[in-house]
Amino acid sequence: METEASCGQNNFEMSEPLAAFIASTPLLEEAWRVCSIANTSFPGSYLVQQIGSVAYVAFSGTQMSAGSDQNCRNLVALDAEDGGLFAPLYRHSEAEEPIKVHHGMLKLFFSMIPSLQIQIAALMGKVKSIVITGHCIGGTTASLSALWLLCHLLSMSISPPMSVLCITFGSPLLGNEAFHRSILRQRWGGNFCHVVSKHDLMPRLLFAEIVNHIPRIQSLLQFWHCCMASPHLFVEGLSSQLSSDVKDTLFRCVSKDLELIAQAEDPSESLFWPFGSYIFCCQEGSICVENVASVIKMMYLMLATGSPSHSVEDHLRYGDYVAKVSKQLLKARNFNEEGMIPDSSYEAGIVLALQSSDLTAKEPVAVKAKECLQMAHHSDKPNLTAAYLAVKLSKIVPFRAEIEWYKACCDEADDQMGYYDSFKLRGASRREARVNMNRHRLAQFWDSVIHMLDNNKLPHDFDRRAKWVYASQSYKLLVEPLDIADYYRNGKHIEQGHYIEHGRQRRYEIFDKWWRERSDIEEENKRSKLASLTQDSCFWAKVEKAREWLDNVRSERDVMKRHQLWQKMDMFEAYARNLIENKEVSKDVLAKNSSFSRWMEEWKEMKSQGLQIPQLFPDFVDGEVVP
Repeated sequence: METEASCGQNNFEMSEPLAAFIASTPLLEEAWRVCSIANTSFPGSYLVQQIGSVAYVAFSGTQMSAGSDQNCRNLVALDAEDGGLFAPLYRHSEAEEPIKVHHGMLKLFFSMIPSLQIQIAALMGKVKSIVITGHCIGGTTASLSALWLLCHLLSMSISPPMSVLCITFGSPLLGNEAFHRSILRQRWGGNFCHVVSKHDLMPRLLFAEIVNHIPRIQSLLQFWHCCMASPHLFVEGLSSQLSSDVKDTLFRCVSKDLELIAQAEDPSESLFWPFGSYIFCCQEGSICVENVASVIKMMYLMLATGSPSHSVEDHLRYGDYVAKVSKQLLKARNFNEEGMIPDSSYEAGIVLALQSSDLTAKEPVAVKAKECLQMAHHSDKPNLTAAYLAVKLSKIVPFRAEIEWYKACCDEADDQMGYYDSFKLRGASRREARVNMNRHRLAQFWDSVIHMLDNNKLPHDFDRRAKWVYASQSYKLLVEPLDIADYYRNGKHIEQGHYIEHGRQRRYEIFDKWWRERSDIEEENKRSKLASLTQDSCFWAKVEKAREWLDNVRSERDVMKRHQLWQKMDMFEAYARNLIENKEVSKDVLAKNSSFSRWMEEWKEMKSQGLQIPQLFPDFVDGEVVP
């Protein structure tokens, strides 16, 4: 119980700091305000409004084409439809499940992206943050627009980066499980906040098999759109103007199918998956959940306490709910009034969450709701997981130490081959086999870290914590040369192509990104001696390429191709010279019999024969740098 109290008390207030941040700023109210303007004054379009250093882009909820056609649950592969707009989200191999999104929603986004790109370009440099928002179907367009912008900013490597936040109100679901996971993989889950009222049918609609109810859905959307266009006409009970057949049939259909999905052990039973954080709101307050299974269960349990009329009218009440959320995310109460005193802060969190969701002890679903919130707590302990990983990191230190010892031995060996070439040429020996086993152990650990990161099981700022940024960088510089040696020793470059393009593991690309984006970048002092580890972990892969170019230029008869190969080797030599002059290479690079030293000797001999390029390494003699 003590553990629960210490680490679980905030789980219902904010699955990430996002919920508390939004609730304590004007963002939520401003987002709803511009959404309301877009609904009434910009039907089928969007509104751009700048307030200080924050720009708001609000998409109107009055869109008919996206959700009411005969293929209203049709999903399409994102990488086959988007023309590269969402490239960072693409799957990494054909073996992975295709990333799919709602076809109609994607078409609607495509119809707006040309003008949106112009509007966003105009905002660059003028604002520090962009909040993209939308109500109803406008929420899905807002989500796709935010994803596009995140992908765009990532490809541009803008510094300082512009912050992007997407807030939706009563938005339908958008994509499949692979879509959900691709967003987690990029660490973008915290950029999305979906506000869902207690009984609103729209966010739950695509959980159901609704293909036989298209005319009813069209009638419902038309009713909602009329009310959104003239919000002053909406009063409680107005849904009586909508036929009972429409309300009752859709409510029963969604409730039935949503119950089956909520009760299933695996959320993959659902065609559509939620992503980001969900703020569930009602008259009593609100709670925030992001665990997928918990989001689905809360959607069902809250809907189960409503009625067909409530499910229609709640879609039009976000203005009232937002005002309450902005005042207080969780509504505190006097426990004595409820006749109970919780045993711990964890139990208090559960009780407060139930009260804030209006799922009190009088409700028949209260027990299930409590179980759901407890499940959210137990499935979401990122800080505990990070602490567990830190312990595991300390336990793999001996594996790393053995490899460091091996490198030191190779660098001082009489054969003067160095670390890389010793491992590449002697891979079958007992000592190298031991090093190889440790290499695989370290890879397993770091791959498990990446897997947890992909599945949102680690803190949102994990990839920016200095401990892990520097540990991953140190691992990469030490071990990746061994991966490269193993790749070329086994001839994989012949079968698959060169290492950097075809053999490099994803973990190294992620660690490169962590290192580039670290927050404590300082101007480095000029080194006084060679680095203990070569600062470009792919250096030896580039040497292997240069060796191939050297072989090819000897046999190439085409003058143009020969000239191109010569230029490539010239550029590689300049690159290597820069590393050496800055002392960013390890001792093994300059070993007399290393692959690099032997390549340099052959290259110098070829240049002296060809007399095409002046010597660029006048101070490089016999594998040593002459001062």
